[in-house]
Amino acid sequence: MTNRFCILLLAVLTVANVWAEEVKIASPDGKLQVTVSDHSGVPTYTVTYDGKTMMPASRLGLKASTGDFTTGISIKGNRQSLIDHQYMMTRIKTSQVHYVANEAEITMQNAQGWPLTVTFRVSNHDVAFRYTLHRGQNDTPRCAIVYSEASAFNFPQHTTTFVCPQAKPMDGWERTKPSYEEEYKADAPMDAPSQYGQGYTFPCLFHVGDDGWVLVSETGTGSNYVGCHLSDYQQGVGYTIAFPNKDEMNGMGSPYAGIPLPGSTPWRTITLGTTLKPIVETTIPYDLVQPLYEPTRQYKPGRYTWSWLIWQDESCNYDDQVQFVDLAATMGYEYCLVDAMWDQRIGYEGIEKLSRYAQSKGVQLMLWYNSNGMWNDAPQSPKGGMNTSWAREREMKWMADNGIAGIKVDFFGGDKQETMKLYEDILVDANRHGLQVIFHGCTLPRGWERMYPNYVASEAMLASENVYFTEHHARQEGFELCTYPFTRNAVASADWGGVLMNTHMSRDNKSRHQRFTSNVFEMASALVIQSSINAMVLCPNNLNELQPFELEFLREIPTTWDETRFLDGYPTRYIVMARRHGSKWYVGGLNGSQEPISLILHLPMFAGQTVTCLTDKPVKKSKKGQANDGAVQLPTPVQKQVKVAEDGSLKVTLQPMGGIVIR
Repeated sequence: MTNRFCILLLAVLTVANVWAEEVKIASPDGKLQVTVSDHSGVPTYTVTYDGKTMMPASRLGLKASTGDFTTGISIKGNRQSLIDHQYMMTRIKTSQVHYVANEAEITMQNAQGWPLTVTFRVSNHDVAFRYTLHRGQNDTPRCAIVYSEASAFNFPQHTTTFVCPQAKPMDGWERTKPSYEEEYKADAPMDAPSQYGQGYTFPCLFHVGDDGWVLVSETGTGSNYVGCHLSDYQQGVGYTIAFPNKDEMNGMGSPYAGIPLPGSTPWRTITLGTTLKPIVETTIPYDLVQPLYEPTRQYKPGRYTWSWLIWQDESCNYDDQVQFVDLAATMGYEYCLVDAMWDQRIGYEGIEKLSRYAQSKGVQLMLWYNSNGMWNDAPQSPKGGMNTSWAREREMKWMADNGIAGIKVDFFGGDKQETMKLYEDILVDANRHGLQVIFHGCTLPRGWERMYPNYVASEAMLASENVYFTEHHARQEGFELCTYPFTRNAVASADWGGVLMNTHMSRDNKSRHQRFTSNVFEMASALVIQSSINAMVLCPNNLNELQPFELEFLREIPTTWDETRFLDGYPTRYIVMARRHGSKWYVGGLNGSQEPISLILHLPMFAGQTVTCLTDKPVKKSKKGQANDGAVQLPTPVQKQVKVAEDGSLKVTLQPMGGIVIR
């Protein structure tokens, strides 16, 4: 009897050892659930929303100098708690954030007995996870190299994508890539290979058919880690975390991440819902990070004029910049950006003089700099002013002494830890001198608005300069600006670089190719694209060309918001959003397609009120579908008063490549 009992017990224990340990973490409302498993020694997680599988089993783990944490893994413990905190931000899509999530700290162990903690946080529409590596039994080693992550994002087979390809390193114009300025494809299949064989740049948007939407990104990356992206899709695996290409930064520096022990990786974030509303409104990049230092002054949001986009390099002279300072003063804008080559064509003494003139007009200058030391061939100056600490100290002290408000630093290219540290060093040094910072030709910011209080925005997108460069991108402007609210701008401030009011991409506003979006589209883009210091690419001629109500709106438009609401839209096609500044609401809508779009908007903030509406007068078409004169005509902007129904409903029509503004 005893022997039979022992045999039975042994059999039970043997079976138990192959059973997977599971940890379940649910959102506060119970709809979103994450299940973590160590089945067969392989750590995975599964994500369901409202009972539907949004992400089937996706791998976890990493390989580090301390061990392999991708196989032979067993779950040893699980501690769960509630995260509940509030914070205020003045530079993102909402000013007051209340973040509530359930957290699970899951202790895992590899086959050699080394521990790894995987922390999950699950809020009502967001999942975030990160890894923490620990020291060994003898309190050593005290640092580690992370060689790779197995972290994967798997999706059902019917999923389609809105993703931006990662460019090859040291490629493109003057070997400046990756500059994170590649083109999206709409509703592409998952198994389509990336354009350059390098995977995809964060953030990545996935359409899980009728079940909903998922946005994948990361946050909390500064000098503490490499910037990551997603690999190409692998059947049965999904997309995995990819580290920088070793050839980035001219081959200098490591593609791996170095961390102290104990130490944590950045957060991988997953935002999801049955609609696009959680995607557009998410604050998860900021919920998971903390400010790294205190601001040395109260940094002022605002708008800036910018000659370079339309008048180009030739405008970098003292007299032309005076015109754009005067334009900023006339419009009530806070800043004027002086672009590349100012050190050669205006000079330091000339900038000092220009800054004094600007300040007499209530305007402050911002100055462009090349980041470059040795990582690409971009020739524009000033060079060598931002890549070393002593040079930054010299330049930034001079700027602070002369009333310069901020800098725009360009041409980075790459995500190695050395490059991420350069971003951080520039921001920290700039704060010491009271300077705000915009990055250009750069990577995605990852929670930086909260981490670095003087950070403003980054390009990290196919921005407005391309509308100037080629007619192709001028025609694509609607497509692109109707993509970013769901992708790039959903997770970080974006320096799109321009509310473009010239009808042609030239100083005379007659030559070169035309703009293909309406005036109202351009004005609405100032509401749709999020940046606390926004480029208003007016030219002096626009003061005489635009109607009074257009100039009135362009003078009035704020750049900081207390609340943001997604109203309607579909990536690449159209977007309508409402934003509140103080007690005043604004609605901005863009149509990126070639057909009119009629919508019934739900506007409870305007229920029963008469509102001001800027819209487009339809262009009369010939039977062949062209404008009467054979050219592409832009619609005439009109302003009218409309009554919103008592239930908050309002029927509107967005004209092709047109827009709408309601206030």
